[in-house]
Amino acid sequence: LFLQSTPATSIPTVQVQGQQMNLQPPSYTAASQQAEQMKKPGQNFMCLWQSCKKWFQTPSQVFYHAATEHGGKDVYPGQCLWEGCEPFQRQRFSFITHLQDKHCSRDALLAGLKQDEHGQAGNQKPSNK
Repeated sequence: LFLQSTPATSIPTVQVQGQQMNLQPPSYTAASQQAEQMKKPGQNFMCLWQSCKKWFQTPSQVFYHAATEHGGKDVYPGQCLWEGCEPFQRQRFSFITHLQDKHCSRDALLAGLKQDEHGQAGNQKPSNK
């Protein structure tokens, strides 16, 4: 950003490198402006909390995200709002354990994604049934 306002006497190599490398990273700017929920390569696990739908690389990243963003002290609504879960009233500590056991294991996350895929018509992969 500061390169544009500097006079032409600044070191040419810095300007050239700045324009090639720093000013416009080709894929990042386009992807981040569309939506945070865009799936990036290697992100195979999705947070299925209410309408969150953010992608992560590992089940533990989903758990950490859900526990802090949805189960945090100031944001936890008093019940689990994960897709398909019964909305029982739960204490926050009980919810964190529930989240880890029921929703954020590798198997639970993959199963939830399969259900989510079938729920959305024409979602990338055709059903094999």
